[in-house]
Amino acid sequence: MKNIILILMVSFLGFAAQAQENKNKNAKYVTEVNGNCEQCQKRIQKAAYSVNGVKSAVWDIQTHQLNVILNEEKTSLLEVKKEVAKVGHDTEGARALKEDYDSLHACCQYERK
Repeated sequence: MKNIILILMVSFLGFAAQAQENKNKNAKYVTEVNGNCEQCQKRIQKAAYSVNGVKSAVWDIQTHQLNVILNEEKTSLLEVKKEVAKVGHDTEGARALKEDYDSLHACCQYERK
């Protein structure tokens, strides 16, 4: 009986340690993304969420900051930036193609640097 209890306790501790290890794979990032309005916000967040491994993506209209939580084993911040650039929004490290930028609604077009 003692052996069964000991085996169960060791198994439980092993699972608990593995669960803790999975939590550490998520990382938080903040990056600047150009845009102007709520349409931009929806488009940017949708593009970020389309990347496998993104857990959270919130873009602030006032600060132009995209806060991302992602699983580093599945993706990287650069991949998120590339997807956001594909929908017409420049980021630090990934610039939108001219045709992607030009396809944005007039209110969404920002001053490009």
